[in-house]
Amino acid sequence: MAFFVQNALGGLAYGGLLFMIAAGFTLIFGLMRVVNLAQTSFYLIGAYVGLALLGDHVNFWIAAVLAGAVVLVIGVVTYGALLHRFHTKDLTTLLITLGVSLILDDAALAIWGGNPLSVPSPPGLTSSVSIFGAVLPVYWLALLVLAVLVAVGLWFFQQRTRFGAIIRAGVDDEEMVRGLGVDVNRAFYVVFAIGAFLAGAGGLVGGPITGVAPGLDGQLLAFAFAVVIVGGMGSLSGAFIGSMLIGLVDTFGQALFPQFAYFTIFAPVALIIALRPQGLLGRKEI
Repeated sequence: MAFFVQNALGGLAYGGLLFMIAAGFTLIFGLMRVVNLAQTSFYLIGAYVGLALLGDHVNFWIAAVLAGAVVLVIGVVTYGALLHRFHTKDLTTLLITLGVSLILDDAALAIWGGNPLSVPSPPGLTSSVSIFGAVLPVYWLALLVLAVLVAVGLWFFQQRTRFGAIIRAGVDDEEMVRGLGVDVNRAFYVVFAIGAFLAGAGGLVGGPITGVAPGLDGQLLAFAFAVVIVGGMGSLSGAFIGSMLIGLVDTFGQALFPQFAYFTIFAPVALIIALRPQGLLGRKEI
């Protein structure tokens, strides 16, 4: 029982972290059809910036928001300077975001060095709690709650606000929305900014679990792709469900079959691609 509870809650906490990355990833693709390979690099930069702020004795949560704001600026500049004119060209945007990812990786390596760094849990969440015999860090539970709150906030924004309606309409039929006189370009900027902010803030928030090191973004990118494939491109609900499933599968896979950890994740992904290419909650292209 303790084994199951420990790995289940640990997997859900890791899934919450993946959602912070995948939510922006799937929104950006859903509206703009841009596969943003720099999304996890935004996470890495946010982690380093947040850790530097913690070194200056800034409150953990304030540091996370400030790190998200810094990455938001980087994201908006990236979109405005490089992607704005090419968002309808899939291969071009893919190569541009790959280049941005490599630049950010090298910049992080030059500024912060190549040594792995640990991120302390915020004060008040450093203890552990016993649930059904399993000893769990309180921060795992806090991260899971935070992910649920972020998911609810994004759902409300997308489903219950006028701007969210524009985004949903743009996902369904961008040309029709433009024909009605709606400024879809502004929606593009906002969605890209939200995705960058979530990744940047998530870098510090997820730091106590993933740590910070060069190459972390490459590892997380594979998981982000798995999440959006399972959940469905452009679906926030799908991203949340996919994140939790991938988090659970990865955690139990590493605990039960460590030598086949990647297989336990990507075998189901391959199965979903074969049986339901649009993902669990995605919609077929018409």
